[in-house]
Amino acid sequence: MSVPSPSRPLRLAAAVDRADAAGALDAGPYVRAARLAERGRLDFVTLGDSFARRGPDALAVFARIAPATERIGLVPTVTTTHTEPFHVSSAVATLDWVSRGRAGWTVDVSTTAAEARLFGRRPAASARALWREAADVADVAGRLWDSWEDDAEIRDVATGRFIDRDKLHYVDFEGGEFSVRGPAIVPRPPQGRPVIALDATASLPREAAARHADVAYVRAMSRSAAAGARADLRGRAAAHGRAPDELTVLAALTVDLTDGESAASADAASYEGELTAGRDGRTLYRGGPVGLAELIGDWHEAGAVDGFHITPTDPEDDLERFVNGTVALLQHRGLFRTFYPGATLRDHLGLPRPANRYAPAGGIA
Repeated sequence: MSVPSPSRPLRLAAAVDRADAAGALDAGPYVRAARLAERGRLDFVTLGDSFARRGPDALAVFARIAPATERIGLVPTVTTTHTEPFHVSSAVATLDWVSRGRAGWTVDVSTTAAEARLFGRRPAASARALWREAADVADVAGRLWDSWEDDAEIRDVATGRFIDRDKLHYVDFEGGEFSVRGPAIVPRPPQGRPVIALDATASLPREAAARHADVAYVRAMSRSAAAGARADLRGRAAAHGRAPDELTVLAALTVDLTDGESAASADAASYEGELTAGRDGRTLYRGGPVGLAELIGDWHEAGAVDGFHITPTDPEDDLERFVNGTVALLQHRGLFRTFYPGATLRDHLGLPRPANRYAPAGGIA
């Protein structure tokens, strides 16, 4: 296991999901949550989605949040099952333009027969087939984002030329379930390629994350388990010819901070709080903001993870306690930044803007 140097930045993100169905169509709570996270200088916020979820899709919510925020990254979940890869790539690219380079995409799949019946195109498939398809979608999305060179737009009113057709490229992708010719209908996004994230706790999405993701979430009950998952992901990424540092691994925690600080338990002896396993596979931290700051600092300093993705149990109170309590303490201790290093989500995560795979060598990145 490689231990990060003290200069390796801590990464923090939070979910802004809401369980209350009554407010599902109100944009206000989502905007307030994103602004609160931005005041804490978090790298990004996420919003889960599925075909069974009530309310507007996560992409639509973040398109509303984008003009109401300035720096924080916006990473909605978009499922790749029953959707056209061309449309998914276009929608995520559009969010990147709307947010001026702050978009990401959490890749997920739809496994249930009930969701398949909503479309009637094909029956539910096996998880292995769905994640193989999801990896292909992530691959072709990157190719479509590159199908316009950065200077393809001419916008010459005098000649009536909008684009230089020589700087548009066909991707000619043939996957197991679909084919895409391209080029895209949206110019190359401001980030070149928006950030791709996956929950890589299970083995099937872990392989897809190692090949295509910039950010991977892992659920772990201990520091050693998190370190093992990070080492496995980095090793798989290297096997695919990637630099391991291109993959940011975040421990995914659901947090309940409503009880304040509590006595240490045998399950988390060095923290004033406890880690327990939820019925749905989540890792739950229950305690106070200070104990959570201790856990975050300990796991990061030991090199177990690059940072944390937090899902508040209470979308308002727990997020407020996390930002104004835990994050503020980490900033006071010099463990987390107090300003954004740049304007894009890639800037926040220390990721370079990728070169266009179709542009001639030496062209615009």
